[in-house]
Amino acid sequence: MIALNRRSFLRGAGAAVALPFLDAMCPAFASTVKSPVRMGFVYVPNGMDMRNWNPTYEGPLQELPSILKSLEPFKQDITLIGNLTHNNGRALLDGPGDHGRCCGAYLTGVQPKKTMVDIKAGISCDQIVANQIGTQTRFPSLEVGLEDARQAGDCDSGYSCAYTNNLAWRSETQALPPVLDPRALFERLFGSGAELTPEARERRSRYRRSILDFVTDDTKKLQTNLGPTDKRKLDEYLSSIREIERQLERAEKDTTQIDPHMEKPYGIPADFAEHFKLMSDMITIAFQTDMTRVLTFLVTREGTSRPYREIGIPDGHHPLTHHRNDPVLMDKVAAINTYQMKQFAGWVEKLKSIPEGDGTLLDNCMLVYGAGLADGNRHAHEDLPTLIAGRGGKYFKGGQRVVVRKETPMSNLFLTMMDRMGVHAEHFGDSSGPLQGLNLA
Repeated sequence: MIALNRRSFLRGAGAAVALPFLDAMCPAFASTVKSPVRMGFVYVPNGMDMRNWNPTYEGPLQELPSILKSLEPFKQDITLIGNLTHNNGRALLDGPGDHGRCCGAYLTGVQPKKTMVDIKAGISCDQIVANQIGTQTRFPSLEVGLEDARQAGDCDSGYSCAYTNNLAWRSETQALPPVLDPRALFERLFGSGAELTPEARERRSRYRRSILDFVTDDTKKLQTNLGPTDKRKLDEYLSSIREIERQLERAEKDTTQIDPHMEKPYGIPADFAEHFKLMSDMITIAFQTDMTRVLTFLVTREGTSRPYREIGIPDGHHPLTHHRNDPVLMDKVAAINTYQMKQFAGWVEKLKSIPEGDGTLLDNCMLVYGAGLADGNRHAHEDLPTLIAGRGGKYFKGGQRVVVRKETPMSNLFLTMMDRMGVHAEHFGDSSGPLQGLNLA
């Protein structure tokens, strides 16, 4: 059996397919080699129906509220945190509206400015980590999303769009826009670096060429030198890439679900669940192959008025959240929240199914799922809905509902996560210190 470098690729014309963790990448005696920890932030817009999010108890997780029901099989892999607050999301100073402030402040901990000539937030915690550890991976960070306000025709101003469309900020004035098109993300991860032109994509489609066809020779050479376990891992990994390609092909051919009021850019599925699965499957591969360890995932942009006809809700999401305590409208908001969580739970299941080291890929992740608003009707910025999926490499105990002191800065959690990623800072955003009261493993 050969010894492989951890940064090995299968290469071919216009393609570079990174390899997952294989036994051949570590000497036989190196059983104590630790898997890398991945940090991600999955942001949902317009707040949450907190009636159906917050459990009525603290301590070990028991029965989960209705929005979280799909996570029941993974109860021991999540941590629910109550009372985290983004004070700088509030209207303390001039700012770009509640939705712009809550999103712009979410990973920066500072209040964004409101002027047409001075779009200014802060450096987001993901980019602080990426700046320090990003040289260890092919991509210092990945920024992905599912919707852009300018495509939806739903954006009121340039500065508002800058905040509602972006989570990651490289500097105080430079946001990192998320990749929305699954095909564009696929080409970024597996192409040679340059995006294919529409003509080249059409040519590949016409001849039904898979990205794997371009690395066939390299694959065959490698397989002849791998042990049985590594061969199985490689086969499963390559099969998952091919399945993503099939999903992309189906999505690009399907025009039956396009909303006539919303432009559909090339390759973006109209179906929310299909779009989420495509993006999360590719993120999984990026984590599995150590292409990146830092992620931001904007699950539709903040303030979105997207309808969810696939679950029988033609109303716009944002208007529904201004329900004025109408139980019919509130139940629709809860249904959207539950539907979004169901997609996330499917991703958690996939991460948990992939062995890594002495555990699973999920064990070595810490994925924050949450929103920059609590109750969308009140635009509440306190007790924000927040959960962590994964243990961060045996860092979080999991299976716990932890309620911290009221008005505890959300930045305290992010400061703690930065420390877990090996980036040690005394202060971040409006933090008052590492998060206290969190039950760590």
